[in-house]
Amino acid sequence: MAASLITIEPLGDACLVVRLGSGIDADTSRAVAAATASLAAAALPGVIDIAPTFNTVAIVFDPLRADPGDLSAAILARLRSLEGAVPTTGTTGPIIEIPVSYGGDDGPDLAAVAAHTGRAPEEVVRLHTTTDHVVGMIGFAPGFPYLLGLPAALAIPRRATPRTSVPAGSVAIAERQTGIYPRTSPGGWHVIGRTPRAMFDAHRDPPALLRAGDLVRFVPVAGPTRDGEKSR
Repeated sequence: MAASLITIEPLGDACLVVRLGSGIDADTSRAVAAATASLAAAALPGVIDIAPTFNTVAIVFDPLRADPGDLSAAILARLRSLEGAVPTTGTTGPIIEIPVSYGGDDGPDLAAVAAHTGRAPEEVVRLHTTTDHVVGMIGFAPGFPYLLGLPAALAIPRRATPRTSVPAGSVAIAERQTGIYPRTSPGGWHVIGRTPRAMFDAHRDPPALLRAGDLVRFVPVAGPTRDGEKSR
C-alpha cells in the first residue's frame, strides 16, 4: 500500500478512521486486510477494537489511555512498513471452499439470473464457481460476507421487491458481489443457491467463518442444503 495515499481522520472522540482507498475492489480489500492484521499484531496502547470495511479501518480507542495525535502517528508508521508488501493477487491464507447446492428450492432466482444475463443456468453456475472471490468486508448481519469478484457477465441489479425472509445459508448475488446470509432475514439479493456451512456461530472461535481479505471459492454440490441434512 502507498503510505502517501493513506489518510487518518477522527470519528468522534474515541475513534480514528484510516482510509486506504476510495473504491470497492479486490486490491483495496487486500490492503485493508493487511492493515487490519498488522495493526492488531501491533497491540497499540489504548486501542480496544479494530473494524475493517471495504476501504477503511476504524480504530476504536480509549481516550483516557491514548492521545489521538500520537496514535495517528503510530498507525501511519506501522502501515508504512507494509508499503510494497501487500500482494496484488490472491491472499496469504488458504482458499476457503464453500459448498453450494444451486437452483431449485435452494436457488429460486437462478433461472431469473440466467434469463437476465442471457445464459443457461448451468453457465451461471460455471461462472460463479470458476471465479475466486475476495471478502471485501463483513457487515449487514454478524458473519455476512460481501464477496468481490463476481464476473461482469453475471452482474444484475438487486431485486425490485426484497423478500421478507431469506433462509440461512442462502448464496445470493447483486451488482458485482456475492453474499451469504448467515441467518434467516429479509434480503433483496438474487438467491442462486444454498450452503450448509455456518457463516456465524457464537460458540465458535472466531464466530465468523470468513474475514475481510479471505479468498473464497464456491463448489457446486447436489446437497446437503442445510446443516445435518443428507444429500438428495
